[in-house]
Formats: sequence, C-alpha cells, structure tokens
Amino acid sequence: MPTDSPKTSSTAASADIPVAGTPVLAPGHTYATVTDHISSIVLQKGLPRGWIIGFSISFMLLMVFLYTICHLVATGIGVWGLNVPVGWGFDIINFVWWVGIGHAGTLISAVLLLVRQDWRTSINRFAEAMTLFAVACAGMFPLFHMGRVWLCYWVFPYPNTMGIWPQFRSALIWDVFAISTYATVSALFWYVGLVPDLATLRDRAKNKISQFVYGMLALGWRGSARHWHRYHTAYLLLAALATPLVVSVHTIVGFDFATSVIPGWHNTMFPPYFVAGAVYSGFAMVLTLAIPIRKVYRLEDFITAKHLDNMAKVMLATGLMVAYGYAMEAFFAWYSANTYEAYMQLNRMFGPYAWSYWALIACNIAIPQLLWSHRIRANPAILFVISIIVNVGMWLERFVIIVTSLHRDFLPASWGMYYPSTYDWTMYIGTLGLFFSLLFIFIRVLPMISIFEMRELVEHMSPDEPDAQSKPVKH
Repeated sequence: MPTDSPKTSSTAASADIPVAGTPVLAPGHTYATVTDHISSIVLQKGLPRGWIIGFSISFMLLMVFLYTICHLVATGIGVWGLNVPVGWGFDIINFVWWVGIGHAGTLISAVLLLVRQDWRTSINRFAEAMTLFAVACAGMFPLFHMGRVWLCYWVFPYPNTMGIWPQFRSALIWDVFAISTYATVSALFWYVGLVPDLATLRDRAKNKISQFVYGMLALGWRGSARHWHRYHTAYLLLAALATPLVVSVHTIVGFDFATSVIPGWHNTMFPPYFVAGAVYSGFAMVLTLAIPIRKVYRLEDFITAKHLDNMAKVMLATGLMVAYGYAMEAFFAWYSANTYEAYMQLNRMFGPYAWSYWALIACNIAIPQLLWSHRIRANPAILFVISIIVNVGMWLERFVIIVTSLHRDFLPASWGMYYPSTYDWTMYIGTLGLFFSLLFIFIRVLPMISIFEMRELVEHMSPDEPDAQSKPVKH
C-alpha cells in the first residue's frame, strides 16, 4: 500500500499517539500540501544557489580541518598551545561544547515524545541530525588529544596477548563509553524515525537511482497496520533508552572535572550544572539553525512562532539554572573558607582571564533575560542574535572552567599562561566546517521535517475548526 495513503497512516498512527496540546501547525494544510512541501525540498532537480554557496564555505572550512589533523598527526600535539600547567586546552573545551550542543536533539526527540509534547514535531528531525553531527565533532577532540591516534583502540576493553587493559579510572575511558553509547542510541533513534518518510520519498522519486537508494533505506516499508504497530513500539522503546542519556552523558563529562582535586573542579554540583548547561547551549543551537532554515525554505507554517516561543522559554529556564550554578560556585568558594577555592574565584573575576569570566556572565545571564519579554520571543531576528550570543557564552564558560582552573594551581612555581596556537583555532573552526557540511548534505538528501508526524497533525484538524488541534482527541 502506498505510504502516502492517509487512511493507512492515520488509522495506525492515531491509535498510538493521541494529539493534544497547543496549536503547532498553521491551519489550511492537507495531506497533499504537507507531503509536497517537505518532500519537494529533497526531490527537486538541481542544487539551489544558496545551498551551493553555503556548502562551499562549509567544505572549505572542512578542508582546513583536514589539513590541521594531518599536520597534527605528522608533528604531534605540540602544535597546540598546551603547556605544563594547562594540559587541557581548546581540545577539551571544544569537546565539552560540542557534546552540550548535541543534547537538545535527544531532549526534543525522546523526552518531549514521552511527555506527549506535540510542538516537537516540526523541529525534532533536524535536531536529531544536529545531535549526530555535534557528537561526531566532539569525538574528534579526545581522539586526537591522545597523541598517537592510531593506537586509539587501546582504550577498548578487548582481550589481547599483551594483557593491557584500559585504566577505568581515567576520564578518557569514561568519555569513550559515554560518546559511543550516545552516538549509537541517537543514530538508531534518528534512523527509525526516518523510515516512513524514506518510503514516501521512494514512492515519489522520479529518478531510478533515488528510488533504489530510498527503497533500500526504507526497509520494505508499506504502511500497513502491522508496520505502524512495530514502528511505534520500537520508536517509544528507543525514546525510553535515549532519555537517561540526556542526563548521563553530560554527567560523565562533568565527572571528568569533579573527580579531581583541582580548585574550581572539585565540585559535586558539576553533574547537574553541566546537564543544564548542555540543554541551554543545545536549544540555542537549535534556534540558530531553525530560524534561518524556516526563512530560506519558507517553512513558517511548519516551524511556527509557537515553536520559537517554546524553545526560547526552555532556553530561559535552563539559563536561570546555569546562573544559579554560577552563584553557587561563588558561594561555595566563600562558605567553604578554603583558601585555594577563594583564590580561584577571585582569579576568575579579577585575574588575567577576567575578560572571559565577565563576558560569559554577560552572554549567559544578562542578555538572555530579555527572553522574559514576549515581544522579544516573538521576534525571530532578535532570537537568532540571542541564540548566537548564548552559544558564544557557553564556549566561554568551558574556557573559564578549564583554563582558569589549570593555569594557577596549588603551587605558585607552576603557574603559567595559556595561549591557543593557530592550529587550535583552525581545528575548532574546521569542526564547524564539518558540522555545517554534514548539515547541508542532510538538508539536501533527507526530509528535515517529519512528514508523517506532520500529517498526523493535519488529520486532527477540522476544516471548519482551525484550532481543533488545540483540543484533546478522544479515540
């Protein structure tokens, strides 16, 4: 049976996922308009000029990244700006930043699915893709931080004749297991959600090669009631498995610091503080991507003002959690009466890196308070600027945590300054090229919005009652 059949998809899908909540789709759409609009972005002939320009810039940055890692492997990590007091620099800063960005995709897809929040429907697909691309960028940094990257398999606990086993007390091992688990579950969740839409593209494609490729990826989907039942069972199961990862992955990243005795790191608050910061930066990146995408591809009817408003509210809430974390760091430094902790806090605020501390306060706390205003949340241009500022602020937060804690330790004789090298910057900028190159390819070859989930919303909208989707549906 064709996957575009409204009868098949509506019968099976609506039996499993009731639609209730706020209006998340502009009225006036039908099955045909939803399917045509979203699939035409993928199935159109040729490449749009804007896409070519954007991908070309991203690909050039990706080539910078390729050159950097080739030089890094050939020369060694001495090309970075690392030194004796600051053994972690841009590599771990960027690792934590990219992992945090990937958290919003899992939260939008898994957690909001389980709590039946329909406003996730228009943004979950590219948020999931963003998660995979961000995790791919994050995984590069611990990999090359090892130095001898060709021996990376040593961190896996496999039987070998030399009797060498990983050091499970090492933060590097924790990161390997956290990232590999997160990437695996996220990829499965993303692919399973794509299967019905891949079948739609298979049935609509005119090119024989496209029909074959989408047909292979669709796994024989025909939209039968049995297929829908198994699909929803698998999708909900993967959502349940992915939900703990939202907390566990960045908790483990927080343990990388909290288990040490370095002033500024030895803090039990780090795990929840890192999780809140990850969701904060993740939603900021989703807004950064969603606002230009909805404008360029004319998706205002799908990614509505309600979506932007809800994401801004989540960003405001998590930003307040992060602000609470900053306040508690200062409070602990004072209340503990620990000389080293007190000096660490004063050094952050008034030391040689004070500019980074006050910049992150402005970016992460002061400026996002504008989101209390509904007018600000309703203005996509201002939201776009604020989301970029938050992304910059969250990068500065990781810089402050890592560099200012390491460059002045317990022993004054070991104090030193950290200055990132050219290769630190080119590797960071290169991962941005990798991220956006993958994103442009995804937009071109796969539907960035879930077609079948949008059709479920259309099903529950009455032509005579545009706001029908705001009412609970009884089955």
